Amino acid sequence: MTSVLIIDDHPIVLQGCRRMLEDAGVETVLEAGDPTSGYRLYRRHHPDVVIVDLTMQGNRLGGLDVIRRMHSHDPHSRILVFSMHSDPIIAARALEAGATGYVLKDTSSHELMKAFEKVRTGTPYLDNDLALQVALVRTGLRANPLADLTQRELQTLALLAQGKPYSRIAEELNVSYKTVVNACSQLKQKLNAKSLPELIRLAVQLASADA
Repeated sequence: MTSVLIIDDHPIVLQGCRRMLEDAGVETVLEAGDPTSGYRLYRRHHPDVVIVDLTMQGNRLGGLDVIRRMHSHDPHSRILVFSMHSDPIIAARALEAGATGYVLKDTSSHELMKAFEKVRTGTPYLDNDLALQVALVRTGLRANPLADLTQRELQTLALLAQGKPYSRIAEELNVSYKTVVNACSQLKQKLNAKSLPELIRLAVQLASADA
């Protein structure tokens, strides 16, 4: 019997998450509109998964504190951040505070449920683009202006890390083969990789650094 606690101060978010979770067969869904009452419910009911926003009641990153408190109480707590903040520095802070996964509020319902299922099993979750950005933050490359990658470059790098050839990357991103070649050329320059194999090794290293 799975139980989930949602901590968010937007009623429409609470309602939407509850509906998706119940449709997915979750038996118990608890709701809290602020970090204080959310932490009380967490201590009282010990839910299997907590879904928490970072910004509540005007406090820009108030959710970080409740994540730290839950993680301190039980380091094995399974916490999924559901946030509007796409800044990889903020995502990295949430993971360091004890979050298991991080998903953006503009994601699809399918992606949210995918993240939920991963976190429920204790598996860390970040989408590929954000995972690479967080890895850049953690490795210090983000401080280098050459590491400011475009969305297309991040997507290409993520697929390179999965071992996919140019033709498959072009197909998945719905772009031409030449566009992928150009993106990889830009990536090599920005990340100071002298060859494609070196770029692929770096892509894998960055993906692994976030795992």
